[in-house]
Amino acid sequence: MRNIAQTGYELDVVLLAASVCVALGAWQWLSDPATSQLSLAKSLANHIFFTVSSIALVFLFLLGIHKRVVASSILASRARIVLADFNMSCDDTGKIILKARHPTL
Repeated sequence: MRNIAQTGYELDVVLLAASVCVALGAWQWLSDPATSQLSLAKSLANHIFFTVSSIALVFLFLLGIHKRVVASSILASRARIVLADFNMSCDDTGKIILKARHPTL
């Protein structure tokens, strides 16, 4: 069974890889001297790596990957707030941490 922190980490990697691909493709596209002399459609057709990676990044955002990446940290922070009332906490993987009780007078 996969926990939320692992899924968030995997989605971070996917989003980072897609962003790096778009950045590299944009750099290649903009550094090409023929880009300024061609129409936008022909220029994008010549730089298929940038075109495909940009479409993939837009598709990932439409699927809501940006929400899923931060969902695990939001869930963990809310759990910590609730668990604080019971002298407990949790780590990023969801394991409960018992805090020492202070003696009451």
